[in-house]
This record gives sequence, structure tokens and C-alpha cells, in this order.
Amino acid sequence: MSMASTRDRRIVVVGGSLGGLRVTEAIATGGWEGEIVVVSAETHAPYTRPPLSKTALVTGPDPDALAFKHGLEAGRAQWRFGARAVAADLAGRTVTLADGSTLGYDGLVAATGVRPRQLPAGVDRTGGATHVIRTVEDCRALHGALRSHPRVVVLGAGFIGCEVAATAAGLGCRVTVVALDEAPMLRPLGRAVGDAVRTRHEQEGVEFRLGSAVSSVRTEGRVHIVELDDGTSVAGDVVVQSVGSSPCVEWLAGNGLDLTDGIETDNRMRAGSVPGVVAVGDVARFPNPLFDDVPRRVEHWQMPLDTARRAASTLLGDLAGADTDPAPFTPLPSFWSDQYELRLQSFGAPGLADRIDVLEGDLAEHAAVVGYFRDNRLVGALALGLPRRAVAVRRKLLASLSDPAPMCPSLT
Repeated sequence: MSMASTRDRRIVVVGGSLGGLRVTEAIATGGWEGEIVVVSAETHAPYTRPPLSKTALVTGPDPDALAFKHGLEAGRAQWRFGARAVAADLAGRTVTLADGSTLGYDGLVAATGVRPRQLPAGVDRTGGATHVIRTVEDCRALHGALRSHPRVVVLGAGFIGCEVAATAAGLGCRVTVVALDEAPMLRPLGRAVGDAVRTRHEQEGVEFRLGSAVSSVRTEGRVHIVELDDGTSVAGDVVVQSVGSSPCVEWLAGNGLDLTDGIETDNRMRAGSVPGVVAVGDVARFPNPLFDDVPRRVEHWQMPLDTARRAASTLLGDLAGADTDPAPFTPLPSFWSDQYELRLQSFGAPGLADRIDVLEGDLAEHAAVVGYFRDNRLVGALALGLPRRAVAVRRKLLASLSDPAPMCPSLT
């Protein structure tokens, strides 16, 4: 790329969390000498979110301590905090902000991530009736609410819901988890693992009300009553919603993009295969040839890093009129979750499995390696309570995914 050719041009990054930070770094270090403007709806510098449902919820969040220590100084990036994008015109190459101003661009990065999904009918956060966990402010509010050791009702039994339940129980709260699924973390990890995790929570006094949907939440004095569709109810002083997330894509409406579940991209992270427009992180729905050609969103912590590198390479190539790296983009999804002393470390795509086998150890002892198979091929693996096995599990899974012949069910 000619350095001189970029100096009078601008890349706009919409979203200032981890994905926006890392793609800005990759653009600045990839030879771009033009302007970089990062538009962030948050008022804080980019910070790490996983502690918000764990350690930061215990101590209270400190934005400075949570902030990423490097990256804001990348290149000549201008960071506009407290600025929210409300619309984009891809044909006219402009982004409109909530204050009515517009930004023209030569290249655009969508890194707006997700927001907590809200329950419908009857669920209201006014007056602190319900909490969510996504931002520093959310964490601070819930931390304050938990200090009196209240009765806590957690709506949802996914990873965040289970982490909040574990943290609240550790603080001495009486916790009830309510979820439609029949086991915690059922969809990503399966019934057997979910039942094992439930048992560990119950050992700490957490109660589960599973298989029922929430019909409403009403307030009687200072007590919140969660009404279930089976006619029963659960009372709590604090209610926490953890029922999934919704991609922040409204600002891109009207541009012909597929926004049905995030922003559909090609394997090079181009949004709608449009040159000069890319998406990164939780909001991007892209095909991964490690598994198949179906575009999927992956809400895992390391995915913003992987997609940022790919998207930056694609965008810089598009703006230079050059071919980008033709090699397939095949990142391996991975995540971890800490609940009490129990660590879950997952690799691959367990949710695609049609068969789940315990390959090592014993789920009842909360120490096992679990394999997830699709068409007799290992597509995911989980180390439950065995942190020292994680590296070997990841390595064997990668070997299986790159082998044209199905792998036998063993990670030893």
C-alpha cells in the first residue's frame, strides 16, 4: 500500500469495546497513515468485561483497573467517547451520530457488539427492579444491590447467569435461578454437563426453577415477584436478567445488509461482501470453514481479536485496491467460565454436536474432559475442572478438525 495515498482518507470504527480497540491497533500498525476515528457509545476507555460477573461484582468495578493498558495510543486514532451511531449510509459513505452530526469515511468498521436482551411483557427495570450485566455501570449497580445479602432471582441459566449466581451465593445471598431450559448451559454444552454444573451450584445452596418461562415481574413494596407460566412464583429482593443478547445493528438498517442475527459477512469479514465495509467481534456473523459454510455469530472473548486482524487486513487491502490474504479464515472459538473454584474451558463449536461423550474423568466429580461430535468428527471439547488439560485438549481438537478422516473419540 502506498503510504502517501492514505493520508487524506479516513476510516471510521463504530464501537469502542475490545473489537474496536483491536481493529484500530491492527489498522494503525498495518500501514494506514490516514485518519482513524473511533465512535464509542460508552464514556469509558475500552475495558475487559469478563470480571463484571465475577471478581468486579464482588469488589465493585474500577474502570481504570479494568481498562486495557495498551491500544488507545495506536496511530493517530481519535476516540470519541459518549458518541452513539444512529444511522449509516453505505452508498454515501457517511455515519450519523446521535447529536445529528455526520462523519464521512473511506472505510468503515462495525464493532458495535451486543446488548443484553430484555424479557418481554411485564419485566421492567425502572426503580432498580431488575438488573443486567454488560457495562461498568451495570456491574456497579448490581454490586451495590448485593451488599445487603438479599434474596436474588437470576433469570437465565447461561454462562453469565450461572456466574452471577455463583458470585451472589459466594457473597452470602440466597439465590434462585429461573430458566426455560431443563439444565444450565444446555444449548452450548449439553444436558450432562449442565446437570453437573447444577449439582455444583446446589452444593452452595442455589435453587433452580427450570423448564418454566417468566410471564411477568411485579413489585410489592420492596419485593419483586417473578411470575412463571406454570402458575408459580419466586420472590426476590434483587432480580437479574441474563436471558441472552441482541446484536447492536439498528444503525445499519436500510443498507441492504442481512441483519437478521448480527451483520452477515463473508469469510474475509466484509459486511454483505461490500468492499471497504467490515464487521468484527460479537456483532459479526461469518462462515468458518473449520466447521462448514454457515455464517454464525460467536460471542467468545477471543473472537474480537481474531476477527479484528482479519477485518483490518481485508479493509486495508480494499482501500489500496489490492488483493487480501486468500487463505481461509479459520479461528478456533474458545471461552472459559469460572463458577466457584470450578473452571470450564471450551474449544471449538460444542453447540453443533449430535453426540456428546465423556472422554476422561467423571462429571459427577466435576473433573472431566468432554468431547462433542458431529457426524463422528470431533467439533468441540470441554475441560471441566481440569485446567492443566486445556492446552492438550485444544491441540487435539485442532488436529481433529484439520484431519480429513474422522477422529476416534479420544483426546489422550
